[in-house]
Amino acid sequence: MRVSTRNASFQQWQALLTNRNKRQRAGEFLVQGVRPITLAVENGWTVSSLIYPDRQGLSAWAREMLEFSGATPVAMSPDLVAELGDKESVELIAVVALPEDSLDRVPAGPHLLTVVFDRPTTPGNIGTLIRSADAFGASAVIVTGHAADPYDPKAVRASTGSLFALPVIRADSHHQVAEWVAGLRAGGLPVKIVGTDEHAATDVADYDLTGPRVVVTGNETHGLSTGWREASDDMVRIPITGAATSLNAATAATVVLYEATRQRARPSPGLANQ
Repeated sequence: MRVSTRNASFQQWQALLTNRNKRQRAGEFLVQGVRPITLAVENGWTVSSLIYPDRQGLSAWAREMLEFSGATPVAMSPDLVAELGDKESVELIAVVALPEDSLDRVPAGPHLLTVVFDRPTTPGNIGTLIRSADAFGASAVIVTGHAADPYDPKAVRASTGSLFALPVIRADSHHQVAEWVAGLRAGGLPVKIVGTDEHAATDVADYDLTGPRVVVTGNETHGLSTGWREASDDMVRIPITGAATSLNAATAATVVLYEATRQRARPSPGLANQ
């Protein structure tokens, strides 16, 4: 397939960069970069098309992706590829299918560690949290409420490919997640929902994060919603010093994830709420 003009296919792909509703209707989003595209292919995501600059030499990596991804190769005029790309030199752009937003994708078990981001407004923060969740062995990331899109190009880029390494699921509200947790509990899994709040009485280092946990971090400006505060079994705080009055939401979640990883590697005695 060759594209040399701003035809219907080009216009649809271009819309995927800026229009969330069109991404949802098309069921696709665009991915750039060696690591993100490689991880998408290695983790079995559906890549429908791979776009590359027409009549230009390709690296061994790009040729490998074209051969093994199962995607339709699209040779596109280099100036049009540059319009779709976020930098001057783009070797491949992948058109990737959106996965199902189902909580059944979360691998539930005794080591469950899922992070919920409540109503985030910044795509970059979502991508940063996904990257941290992947780095610290989280089971999944759930984005709840009226929120920025984890498939926005800024979120995809900030995740540095981790978006493709663990389930990232959008849920309409806390009710949907609370019902899922209730189902896990009914099946015998002792899941606790742990909210984060700067005014909580318990420091995160004193709280037991070794069991199955769903950790909730709030909106960048307003913190946790009332619904999530009511749904949380316990609340923890991250003690901070200096002139800062609070942490960035994605940073706060990263601190909790690190503490969970530390405890799970070497469980500490005497933790609260055991």
